[in-house]
Amino acid sequence: MGTIINVALLVAGGLLGLAGGRFITPRIQDTLMKASGLCVLFIGLGGTMQKMLIIDGKALATTGTTMLIVSFALGSLIGEAINLEAAIENLGEWLKRKTGSEGDNEFTNAFVSTSLTVCIGAMAIVGSIQDGLLGDWSTLALKGALDCIIVCTMTASLGRGCIFSALPVAVFQGTITLFAGALSPIMTTAALNSLSLVGSMLIFCVGVNLIRPQTFRTANMLPSVVIAVIYALLF
Repeated sequence: MGTIINVALLVAGGLLGLAGGRFITPRIQDTLMKASGLCVLFIGLGGTMQKMLIIDGKALATTGTTMLIVSFALGSLIGEAINLEAAIENLGEWLKRKTGSEGDNEFTNAFVSTSLTVCIGAMAIVGSIQDGLLGDWSTLALKGALDCIIVCTMTASLGRGCIFSALPVAVFQGTITLFAGALSPIMTTAALNSLSLVGSMLIFCVGVNLIRPQTFRTANMLPSVVIAVIYALLF
């Protein structure tokens, strides 16, 4: 139920953004895209700082640095080896053809950027597990409201490709909900904190790419999230 609500709100936001985007000039769209990138960048930065900075007595200290280095190093190597970025872009190109959007040069970029923004994060996993185990869809409903705003803004600037991020959200969160019983013991507090930290840094990378395209191959860093969870469970 939670994933359905999330997807519905996401699509609603996308349709609102698409309707509004028709009346926006290219200059304003470019500004909106950079503004969206700035917002996504700071969402990622805020999440990173929240998990990485701790108060040690009266001093400010950092935590999780070793985990970050290991996760991103191994995760990026794995991602580059299997070239996840190309696979996701190919999916975007396929959707572009199937939806008759060949004339939309931003379609694939919009799909990839938005999918990464709304799929990565602890809320998606925790909310899906809560939905599957307890029937509590409140976290996913809240995530859906946030996604609605984010996708609305991104669609106004990047176009209809953003709306199709609903597909990976439905598959990703729906799968976690179905297998919530098996995943629940793995998602310890430490694992969720590590996942959230790495996920926030990936969202930061998405924001940078919206401002300066192709700076990071963010999709190829996605295995870092899995490595972070494994690291937390082992150490």
